[in-house]
Amino acid sequence: MAFSRRVFLHTVAAGSAVAVAGMPLAALAATQVKYGGSAWLGHYPAYLAMTEGFLKEAGIEQDWQSFGTSSSRMSAVMSGGVDIACTGIVSALALMARGAKQFSVIAIPENFGRVEGLMVRGGVKSIQELKGKKVGVTFASSAHLLVLDLIAKAGLKPDEVTVLNVPAPELPAAMQAGQIDAAAAWTPQFDAIRKQPGVTVLADDTQFSLYQSNKVTPGPDVLVVRRAFAEKNPEAVKAYLSAYFKATALLRDKPEQAAGPLSKLTNLSTEDQLAAVKGADWYSQAQQAELLKGPYIEGLQKLAELLVSHKQIDKAPTVKEWIDTSFV
Repeated sequence: MAFSRRVFLHTVAAGSAVAVAGMPLAALAATQVKYGGSAWLGHYPAYLAMTEGFLKEAGIEQDWQSFGTSSSRMSAVMSGGVDIACTGIVSALALMARGAKQFSVIAIPENFGRVEGLMVRGGVKSIQELKGKKVGVTFASSAHLLVLDLIAKAGLKPDEVTVLNVPAPELPAAMQAGQIDAAAAWTPQFDAIRKQPGVTVLADDTQFSLYQSNKVTPGPDVLVVRRAFAEKNPEAVKAYLSAYFKATALLRDKPEQAAGPLSKLTNLSTEDQLAAVKGADWYSQAQQAELLKGPYIEGLQKLAELLVSHKQIDKAPTVKEWIDTSFV
Protein backbone atom coordinates (compact mmCIF):
# COMPACT_ATOMS: atom_id res chain seq x y z
CA MET A 1 0.00 0.00 0.00
CA ALA A 2 1.51 3.29 -1.09
CA PHE A 3 2.49 5.92 1.45
CA SER A 4 4.61 8.63 -0.14
CA ARG A 5 4.23 11.50 2.32
CA ARG A 6 7.44 12.68 3.94
CA VAL A 7 7.09 13.67 7.56
CA PHE A 8 9.64 15.85 9.34
CA LEU A 9 9.84 16.25 13.10
CA HIS A 10 12.02 19.06 14.42
CA THR A 11 13.19 19.17 18.01
CA VAL A 12 15.34 21.20 20.37
CA ALA A 13 17.58 19.09 22.58
CA ALA A 14 16.16 19.15 26.07
CA GLY A 15 18.44 20.57 28.68
CA SER A 16 20.90 22.06 26.16
CA ALA A 17 20.37 25.50 27.63
CA VAL A 18 18.03 27.32 29.97
CA ALA A 19 16.65 30.73 29.06
CA VAL A 20 17.64 33.06 31.85
CA ALA A 21 18.33 36.74 31.95
CA GLY A 22 21.50 37.63 30.07
CA MET A 23 22.00 34.08 28.65
CA PRO A 24 21.13 33.01 25.11
CA LEU A 25 18.95 29.97 24.44
CA ALA A 26 21.11 27.39 22.64
CA ALA A 27 19.44 24.71 20.52
CA LEU A 28 21.11 21.58 19.35
CA ALA A 29 20.05 20.38 15.88
CA ALA A 30 18.20 17.08 15.79
CA THR A 31 19.86 14.17 14.04
CA GLN A 32 18.05 13.37 10.82
CA VAL A 33 17.38 9.71 10.09
CA LYS A 34 16.19 8.66 6.64
CA TYR A 35 13.86 5.73 7.22
CA GLY A 36 12.68 3.26 4.58
CA GLY A 37 9.11 2.20 5.27
CA SER A 38 5.76 1.03 3.91
CA ALA A 39 2.30 0.17 5.22
CA TRP A 40 3.44 -3.33 6.25
CA LEU A 41 3.16 -4.01 9.99
CA GLY A 42 6.92 -4.34 10.41
CA HIS A 43 7.08 -0.56 10.02
CA TYR A 44 4.46 0.20 12.67
CA PRO A 45 7.03 0.92 15.43
CA ALA A 46 8.94 3.45 13.32
CA TYR A 47 5.71 5.15 12.26
CA LEU A 48 4.32 5.34 15.79
CA ALA A 49 7.65 6.50 17.22
CA MET A 50 7.40 9.37 14.74
CA THR A 51 3.72 10.28 15.08
CA GLU A 52 3.57 9.85 18.84
CA GLY A 53 6.59 12.10 19.39
CA PHE A 54 8.95 9.46 20.81
CA LEU A 55 11.62 10.24 18.21
CA LYS A 56 11.23 13.97 18.78
CA GLU A 57 11.84 13.45 22.49
CA ALA A 58 14.99 11.50 21.62
CA GLY A 59 16.36 14.29 19.43
CA ILE A 60 15.66 12.46 16.16
CA GLU A 61 14.10 13.93 13.02
CA GLN A 62 12.76 11.10 10.87
CA ASP A 63 12.44 11.45 7.10
CA TRP A 64 9.93 8.74 6.16
CA GLN A 65 10.45 7.31 2.69
CA SER A 66 8.05 4.75 1.28
CA PHE A 67 9.07 1.71 -0.81
CA GLY A 68 6.88 -0.90 -2.44
CA THR A 69 9.23 -3.83 -1.85
CA SER A 70 11.95 -4.90 0.56
CA SER A 71 14.40 -5.24 -2.33
CA SER A 72 13.92 -1.62 -3.42
CA ARG A 73 14.23 -0.50 0.21
CA MET A 74 17.47 -2.40 0.65
CA SER A 75 18.80 -0.94 -2.60
CA ALA A 76 18.27 2.49 -1.04
CA VAL A 77 20.16 1.40 2.08
CA MET A 78 23.02 0.17 -0.11
CA SER A 79 23.18 3.43 -2.04
CA GLY A 80 23.02 5.65 1.06
CA GLY A 81 19.52 6.95 0.42
CA VAL A 82 18.17 5.30 3.60
CA ASP A 83 19.85 5.10 7.03
CA ILE A 84 17.54 2.76 8.95
CA ALA A 85 14.89 0.39 7.61
CA CYS A 86 12.80 -2.59 8.50
CA THR A 87 13.02 -5.32 5.88
CA GLY A 88 12.07 -8.90 5.35
CA ILE A 89 15.16 -10.99 6.02
CA VAL A 90 15.05 -12.69 2.60
CA SER A 91 16.07 -9.51 0.77
CA ALA A 92 18.82 -8.91 3.34
CA LEU A 93 20.07 -12.51 3.04
CA ALA A 94 20.25 -12.15 -0.74
CA LEU A 95 22.57 -9.18 -0.31
CA MET A 96 24.58 -10.93 2.39
CA ALA A 97 25.05 -13.85 0.00
CA ARG A 98 26.70 -11.43 -2.42
CA GLY A 99 29.03 -10.17 0.31
CA ALA A 100 27.38 -6.75 0.77
CA LYS A 101 28.69 -5.22 4.00
CA GLN A 102 26.95 -1.84 3.88
CA PHE A 103 24.38 -2.71 6.57
CA SER A 104 23.97 -4.45 9.92
CA VAL A 105 20.99 -6.07 11.63
CA ILE A 106 20.38 -4.24 14.91
CA ALA A 107 16.96 -5.42 16.13
CA ILE A 108 14.08 -7.86 15.62
CA PRO A 109 10.80 -5.92 15.86
CA GLU A 110 8.16 -8.67 15.95
CA ASN A 111 6.93 -12.11 15.02
CA PHE A 112 4.07 -11.93 12.52
CA GLY A 113 3.55 -15.67 12.14
CA ARG A 114 -0.21 -15.54 12.63
CA VAL A 115 -0.95 -12.92 9.95
CA GLU A 116 0.71 -14.69 7.02
CA GLY A 117 -0.40 -18.01 5.65
CA LEU A 118 -1.78 -20.25 2.94
CA MET A 119 -5.51 -20.04 2.27
CA VAL A 120 -7.60 -22.47 0.22
CA ARG A 121 -11.08 -22.89 -1.15
CA GLY A 122 -13.08 -25.80 -2.56
CA GLY A 123 -12.91 -28.00 0.51
CA VAL A 124 -9.15 -28.56 0.40
CA LYS A 125 -8.16 -29.89 3.84
CA SER A 126 -4.49 -30.83 3.47
CA ILE A 127 -1.37 -29.80 1.60
CA GLN A 128 -1.47 -33.14 -0.25
CA GLU A 129 -4.84 -32.13 -1.71
CA LEU A 130 -3.16 -29.21 -3.49
CA LYS A 131 -1.86 -31.70 -6.06
CA GLY A 132 -2.93 -30.52 -9.52
CA LYS A 133 -4.15 -27.16 -8.20
CA LYS A 134 -2.98 -23.58 -8.72
CA VAL A 135 -1.45 -21.62 -5.86
CA GLY A 136 -0.93 -17.87 -6.18
CA VAL A 137 1.91 -16.21 -4.28
CA THR A 138 4.36 -13.36 -4.74
CA PHE A 139 7.66 -14.89 -5.78
CA ALA A 140 10.84 -14.26 -3.75
CA SER A 141 8.77 -13.44 -0.66
CA SER A 142 8.35 -15.05 2.74
CA ALA A 143 4.97 -16.43 1.63
CA HIS A 144 6.67 -18.03 -1.39
CA LEU A 145 9.16 -19.82 0.87
CA LEU A 146 6.29 -20.96 3.10
CA VAL A 147 4.57 -22.55 0.09
CA LEU A 148 7.76 -24.28 -1.09
CA ASP A 149 8.42 -25.56 2.44
CA LEU A 150 4.87 -26.87 2.92
CA ILE A 151 4.90 -28.63 -0.44
CA ALA A 152 8.24 -30.28 0.30
CA LYS A 153 7.17 -31.39 3.82
CA ALA A 154 3.99 -32.92 2.37
CA GLY A 155 6.04 -35.10 0.03
CA LEU A 156 4.74 -33.46 -3.12
CA LYS A 157 7.02 -32.88 -6.09
CA PRO A 158 7.41 -29.24 -7.25
CA ASP A 159 5.74 -30.02 -10.60
CA GLU A 160 2.68 -31.55 -8.92
CA VAL A 161 1.48 -28.12 -7.78
CA THR A 162 1.26 -25.11 -10.09
CA VAL A 163 2.73 -22.18 -8.19
CA LEU A 164 1.97 -18.86 -9.93
CA ASN A 165 3.68 -15.51 -9.37
CA VAL A 166 0.93 -13.03 -8.42
CA PRO A 167 1.70 -9.56 -7.00
CA ALA A 168 0.42 -9.33 -3.43
CA PRO A 169 -2.21 -6.61 -4.09
CA GLU A 170 -3.74 -8.75 -6.86
CA LEU A 171 -4.10 -11.94 -4.82
CA PRO A 172 -7.53 -11.21 -3.27
CA ALA A 173 -9.11 -10.54 -6.68
CA ALA A 174 -7.46 -13.60 -8.25
CA MET A 175 -8.77 -15.76 -5.41
CA GLN A 176 -12.25 -14.30 -5.59
CA ALA A 177 -12.43 -14.77 -9.36
CA GLY A 178 -11.41 -18.41 -9.08
CA GLN A 179 -8.24 -17.92 -11.10
CA ILE A 180 -6.32 -19.71 -8.35
CA ASP A 181 -7.33 -22.44 -5.91
CA ALA A 182 -5.14 -21.23 -3.06
CA ALA A 183 -3.21 -18.12 -2.10
CA ALA A 184 -0.34 -17.41 0.26
CA ALA A 185 -0.18 -13.85 1.54
CA TRP A 186 0.52 -11.57 4.47
CA THR A 187 -1.64 -8.87 6.04
CA PRO A 188 -3.55 -6.91 4.76
CA GLN A 189 -4.10 -9.28 1.80
CA PHE A 190 -4.14 -12.21 4.23
CA ASP A 191 -7.10 -10.66 6.06
CA ALA A 192 -8.93 -9.77 2.85
CA ILE A 193 -8.64 -13.27 1.39
CA ARG A 194 -9.59 -15.23 4.50
CA LYS A 195 -12.84 -13.21 4.75
CA GLN A 196 -14.00 -14.45 1.35
CA PRO A 197 -16.82 -17.04 1.40
CA GLY A 198 -15.62 -20.61 1.39
CA VAL A 199 -12.01 -19.73 2.16
CA THR A 200 -10.14 -21.32 5.05
CA VAL A 201 -6.60 -20.94 6.38
CA LEU A 202 -4.77 -24.20 5.68
CA ALA A 203 -1.48 -23.19 7.32
CA ASP A 204 0.19 -20.12 8.75
CA ASP A 205 3.83 -19.37 9.50
CA THR A 206 3.74 -21.41 12.70
CA GLN A 207 3.69 -24.54 10.45
CA PHE A 208 6.98 -23.49 8.82
CA SER A 209 9.74 -26.07 9.36
CA LEU A 210 12.02 -23.73 11.32
CA TYR A 211 9.34 -22.25 13.56
CA GLN A 212 9.10 -25.04 16.09
CA SER A 213 12.86 -25.38 16.53
CA ASN A 214 13.97 -21.73 16.35
CA LYS A 215 10.81 -19.56 16.33
CA VAL A 216 11.88 -18.34 12.89
CA THR A 217 9.20 -17.69 10.29
CA PRO A 218 9.82 -17.90 6.50
CA GLY A 219 10.80 -14.25 6.25
CA PRO A 220 11.02 -12.53 9.63
CA ASP A 221 11.40 -8.77 9.77
CA VAL A 222 14.70 -7.27 10.86
CA LEU A 223 15.69 -3.68 11.56
CA VAL A 224 18.85 -2.73 9.70
CA VAL A 225 21.14 0.29 9.83
CA ARG A 226 23.55 1.55 7.21
CA ARG A 227 26.98 0.91 8.69
CA ALA A 228 28.46 4.23 7.57
CA PHE A 229 25.63 6.09 9.31
CA ALA A 230 25.97 4.01 12.50
CA GLU A 231 29.72 4.54 12.68
CA LYS A 232 29.24 8.29 12.39
CA ASN A 233 26.18 8.53 14.68
CA PRO A 234 26.31 5.70 17.27
CA GLU A 235 24.53 7.69 19.99
CA ALA A 236 21.78 8.67 17.57
CA VAL A 237 21.21 5.01 16.69
CA LYS A 238 20.91 4.16 20.39
CA ALA A 239 18.48 7.04 20.89
CA TYR A 240 16.49 5.90 17.86
CA LEU A 241 16.14 2.39 19.26
CA SER A 242 15.05 3.72 22.64
CA ALA A 243 12.20 5.60 20.96
CA TYR A 244 11.49 2.68 18.63
CA PHE A 245 10.96 0.26 21.51
CA LYS A 246 8.66 2.71 23.28
CA ALA A 247 6.49 2.25 20.22
CA THR A 248 6.68 -1.56 20.32
CA ALA A 249 5.58 -1.37 23.97
CA LEU A 250 2.58 0.70 22.89
CA LEU A 251 1.72 -1.86 20.22
CA ARG A 252 2.04 -4.73 22.69
CA ASP A 253 0.41 -3.21 25.76
CA LYS A 254 -2.09 -0.71 24.32
CA PRO A 255 -3.10 -2.01 20.86
CA GLU A 256 -6.33 -0.01 20.80
CA GLN A 257 -4.39 3.22 21.34
CA ALA A 258 -1.85 2.29 18.65
CA ALA A 259 -4.42 1.27 16.04
CA GLY A 260 -5.89 4.75 15.59
CA PRO A 261 -2.79 6.55 14.28
CA LEU A 262 -1.77 3.54 12.19
CA SER A 263 -4.99 3.65 10.15
CA LYS A 264 -3.65 6.82 8.53
CA LEU A 265 -0.70 4.80 7.25
CA THR A 266 -2.53 1.66 6.17
CA ASN A 267 -6.06 2.84 5.32
CA LEU A 268 -7.37 -0.24 7.12
CA SER A 269 -10.62 -0.15 9.03
CA THR A 270 -10.38 0.17 12.79
CA GLU A 271 -11.34 -3.49 13.17
CA ASP A 272 -8.78 -4.75 10.67
CA GLN A 273 -6.07 -2.46 11.98
CA LEU A 274 -6.54 -3.68 15.52
CA ALA A 275 -6.48 -7.29 14.30
CA ALA A 276 -3.18 -6.65 12.50
CA VAL A 277 -1.61 -5.14 15.63
CA LYS A 278 -2.81 -7.98 17.83
CA GLY A 279 -1.78 -10.58 15.25
CA ALA A 280 1.92 -9.94 15.85
CA ASP A 281 4.07 -10.53 18.91
CA TRP A 282 5.96 -7.27 19.57
CA TYR A 283 9.42 -7.72 21.04
CA SER A 284 10.82 -5.43 23.71
CA GLN A 285 14.26 -3.86 23.88
CA ALA A 286 15.10 -6.18 26.79
CA GLN A 287 14.50 -9.20 24.53
CA GLN A 288 16.90 -8.04 21.83
CA ALA A 289 20.15 -9.28 23.36
CA GLU A 290 18.76 -12.82 23.52
CA LEU A 291 17.18 -12.64 20.05
CA LEU A 292 20.34 -11.37 18.39
CA LYS A 293 22.35 -14.26 19.77
CA GLY A 294 21.85 -17.99 20.12
CA PRO A 295 18.92 -20.01 18.76
CA TYR A 296 17.21 -17.22 16.81
CA ILE A 297 20.32 -16.33 14.81
CA GLU A 298 20.99 -20.03 14.36
CA GLY A 299 17.49 -20.18 12.90
CA LEU A 300 18.28 -17.35 10.48
CA GLN A 301 21.37 -19.28 9.41
CA LYS A 302 19.25 -22.37 8.77
CA LEU A 303 16.79 -20.15 6.89
CA ALA A 304 19.60 -19.00 4.61
CA GLU A 305 20.54 -22.61 3.97
CA LEU A 306 16.89 -23.48 3.25
CA LEU A 307 16.72 -20.64 0.73
CA VAL A 308 19.70 -22.15 -1.03
CA SER A 309 18.04 -25.57 -1.13
CA HIS A 310 14.94 -24.00 -2.72
CA LYS A 311 17.15 -22.08 -5.18
CA GLN A 312 16.08 -18.67 -3.85
CA ILE A 313 19.69 -17.54 -3.22
CA ASP A 314 22.97 -18.93 -4.56
CA LYS A 315 24.81 -19.48 -1.28
CA ALA A 316 24.26 -19.16 2.47
CA PRO A 317 26.12 -16.28 4.10
CA THR A 318 27.43 -16.45 7.68
CA VAL A 319 24.55 -14.45 9.16
CA LYS A 320 26.22 -13.58 12.48
CA GLU A 321 28.72 -11.40 10.58
CA TRP A 322 25.89 -8.94 9.95
CA ILE A 323 24.54 -8.89 13.53
CA ASP A 324 25.41 -5.85 15.67
CA THR A 325 24.26 -5.94 19.31
CA SER A 326 26.10 -2.77 20.39
CA PHE A 327 23.06 -0.49 20.14
CA VAL A 328 20.61 -2.41 22.32
